[in-house]
Amino acid sequence: MAFRITFKKSVSRDLKKLDITEADRILTKISEELSEKAEFMPELKGRFAGLRKYRVGEYRIIFTILNDSILITRIRRRKEVYKN
Repeated sequence: MAFRITFKKSVSRDLKKLDITEADRILTKISEELSEKAEFMPELKGRFAGLRKYRVGEYRIIFTILNDSILITRIRRRKEVYKN
């Protein structure tokens, strides 16, 4: 089942901080792989319960599944994504 992908407004700020080629690579992976395999991605625990993670290189995409769509809430480096 292919999910429809939506982005939170803060994701555009995250993408603007990235190199254009990195941002393009991440968006390509999201549209090709994450939309098809989102339900198989690991769930987070603790204060991030209810969210899931997807790794693209040294970046993490944090998202949640809402019915037939994916809401992407954050895209950041792995060492920074869980801060704040």
